[in-house]
Amino acid sequence: MFEDKTYKRCSCKGPLVDEDGKPVLDDDGKQKIVRLDKTCPKLKQRDHGTWYYSIELPPFPDGKRRPRGKHGGYRTKKEAATEAEKVWKLAQGGVDVLSDETVADYLLRWFAKRVDLKRSTRAGYEDYIQRVFIPYLGATKLLSLRTRHVQAMFEKLWADNEVHAQNHVKAHQALAAERAAHTAWKDSQERPRPKELRQAWEDAKAALKEARAQPWHVAGPGTQVRMLNTLSGALEDAVKEKLISENWAKHVVLPKYIRPKPVLWTRARIEAWRQTGEKPGKVMVWMPEQTGEFLDAVAEHRLYPMFHLMVFRGLRRGEAVGLPWAETDLTMGTVHISEQLVASSYDVWEDTPKSESGARTIKLDSETRSLLDLWRERQGKERAEWEANTKAWKNTGLVFTWEDGTAYHPEYLSQVFMRLMKKLDLPPVRLHDLRHCAATLSLAAGLHMKSIQVLLGHSSYSLTADTYTSVLPQFEEAQAEAPLALVPRKSPAQRVLAPEPEEKADVPPEDAADVPQEDAA
Repeated sequence: MFEDKTYKRCSCKGPLVDEDGKPVLDDDGKQKIVRLDKTCPKLKQRDHGTWYYSIELPPFPDGKRRPRGKHGGYRTKKEAATEAEKVWKLAQGGVDVLSDETVADYLLRWFAKRVDLKRSTRAGYEDYIQRVFIPYLGATKLLSLRTRHVQAMFEKLWADNEVHAQNHVKAHQALAAERAAHTAWKDSQERPRPKELRQAWEDAKAALKEARAQPWHVAGPGTQVRMLNTLSGALEDAVKEKLISENWAKHVVLPKYIRPKPVLWTRARIEAWRQTGEKPGKVMVWMPEQTGEFLDAVAEHRLYPMFHLMVFRGLRRGEAVGLPWAETDLTMGTVHISEQLVASSYDVWEDTPKSESGARTIKLDSETRSLLDLWRERQGKERAEWEANTKAWKNTGLVFTWEDGTAYHPEYLSQVFMRLMKKLDLPPVRLHDLRHCAATLSLAAGLHMKSIQVLLGHSSYSLTADTYTSVLPQFEEAQAEAPLALVPRKSPAQRVLAPEPEEKADVPPEDAADVPQEDAA
């Protein structure tokens, strides 16, 4: 049964007396001065002191009695009593209301036990915790955390984004200035080169170093959603542990985030891009014509078989470089995606596919199958040549490797792709967008969206449909024309509606303009 005990206290100091009212002396014979707390005579005054509560808490699981729950600083007795009842109910629900654990302490403890996360996911969580959550929320007691604290964190993040975006622009400007100063010094015809040009270059380098030292990381809407989901997941576990009563992150409001959808590089969009240099969307996809132009141009490149596989079968970058021969059956014409290579800076490691649905078996088209046959022959010759020169060939078991058998770094593929694309002056897409090319080509060929979901290894049908609905209208003309071919007609090429006879209209004669205005009326 809840029973609140509220009382008043203050910070006034006065002489200490015993139960009989006699002074209590210190070692020097002087009367001790202490805080009066509840004995201050001024507490009867309405505006003197503050209110506290003291409640009996449930015992520990072993039956041992807990310390009384005490807290103060309330302006009125009613406020103290209300808070006491709230805390008592939390304690009855199993929440440890006496815990002093901070948000920082809890998040670090929660992160340490999340051994179930993929390495790349753990890196993202750790970044959010160390760079955002702890600086903004770390000192707050977990029990005191509320929605307003999390909302304020994001508001501060938005303000920082504006500053960081300006820093990013300044860094680019400083880089341009440094390059210009270096060019002016290098191209100078005077010998020796003028000292002032050298000094200008040194000053520009120093300014560039200073500009790059400023924070420039901008957390976009998608990143903010992932941050909130991470924090919400941590607080949900805290609710399950009875550390807090509610997941306060659930009520935070963020700017609406719309997942960017692929946009096709139509002729009109390419012309606009060449004039302005601006892409019409964040995720761009080549039309079949541009895809064919790229493949034709790189047909002699070492990585052509891999590009071909990604374009037509939709493999991710890490899935392509991590594809083993053991999961490649050229007799059956299939590859089984069971692992991938993941990169973070210079570190590369093997991991399972992105999701459970990412582990899939893909049927190869005939051309890709032939290319992989030729590639296997080439790899065998390279291995024989390498070992003939008494060099150790690294047997990684991977399909796509360097001449010595070592695996490709995933980021290297992206860099090669970007260089080839710029050299060919093609509208810009990312290497990852070749997956989107595979999807749009499949759509153009009439494949069902469910088949495309399986091909790409998406976790849900809705994800595939939502992603590619935007590009579907570009390929619907053939579907719209298909029903016409089913209806036999005598002369479909000359079907024209005969014009109906026109009724004679009351119109002025052709030379009405020559008629005087009053007569024309």
